[in-house]
This record gives sequence, structure tokens and C-alpha cells, in this order.
Amino acid sequence: MRLYKIIVLIVFLCGSLSLQGQRGVRIGYIDMALILENVDEYKEASRLLDERIVTWKKEIELKKMQLKQYQDQLEAERILLTDELIADRELEIKDFANEIILLQEKRFGPQGDRIIQRNKLLKPIQDQVLAIVQEIAVERKYDFIFDRSADIVMLYSSKNYDISDLVLKRLNREQKIKANKERLEAIKENLNTKNKR
Repeated sequence: MRLYKIIVLIVFLCGSLSLQGQRGVRIGYIDMALILENVDEYKEASRLLDERIVTWKKEIELKKMQLKQYQDQLEAERILLTDELIADRELEIKDFANEIILLQEKRFGPQGDRIIQRNKLLKPIQDQVLAIVQEIAVERKYDFIFDRSADIVMLYSSKNYDISDLVLKRLNREQKIKANKERLEAIKENLNTKNKR
């Protein structure tokens, strides 16, 4: 009797494995760049980040102009100054130049404000897209989903495996629902304010 159960189990496992093999691997892909450029929240977050980057660049350029003024002033006054004063001014100028380098690193370095702000502004939107992709993958039984805009090289792909439009539709639907909820809350708050008067 025990041998019979083992044989039935082996036959069952072989059958399920062959069914899995017959189904084949289901692969889909998205174009994250295309999706994100069609999402209003992402556009707004990108705009805010770009504004901050422009401000930081202006800040650095202003410091560089100040450094140039200090250097020009030292050159103009060099003949009037003692060697000690010249050495002191050169040290101050060198310290100021180092401050500029540190500021550039702070703003645009690998651990800088640009990366931190980018993650802070854009990561929630990317996480939302990823959640929708995972939801679609489970619903439609995809084995793999790739991002076409990422570093993975996709030399050819049939359009019927592209689920970017589906992800974008769901993302837009969720954003419309969120906007409608916010609008209803504003109307309720407005009515409550009027009723209190």
C-alpha cells in the first residue's frame, strides 16, 4: 500500500511538472521611462527637483565668483602687503576654494542632496508603479517582467508582451480615485465651514 502511494505521488509530480513545462514561461516588459513621463505626480516631482538643482548651481556659481574676486583683490594688493599678510590671504582663499569643493560634493556628489532629494521625491511614485506591475504579474501569471528602459538589454520584444499601457491605466485610475477623494473631502470641509456660520 505504501509503495502504491509513492508511485501515485511520483506520477502526480511528473504530471504537474510537464504541465508547467507545456505552459511555457510568460514574460512581459514595461518601459518605466514612458510610464513615468506620463504621470503628473512624477512630472511635478521632476520639476521641483530641477528647480532645486538650478538653485544649488547658482549658489555654487556665486561662491566661485566670490573666490575670483578674492583672488583678483589679492593680486591687486599684493605689492602693498607684507609676506605674512599675503600668506594669510592665500590661506583664506585656499580654505574658501575647499569650501566650494565641499559644497559641490554635498549638493551633487554620490551621497549628495541631489540623490537624496531624487529618492525622496521620485521613489514613492516608482514604488507605486512597481506595486501595480507586481499586481498585474500575479493576475496574468507572468513569470518575469523586465524594465525595457533599465540596463537590461532587450534586443527584440513583441508588442503583445508590453504591459506599460496597462500599468499606466491602473496608475492613472488610482490617481483619479485619490483626486476624487481629495475633492470630496474639500467639499465636505467647505460645507462644514458654511454650516458653522
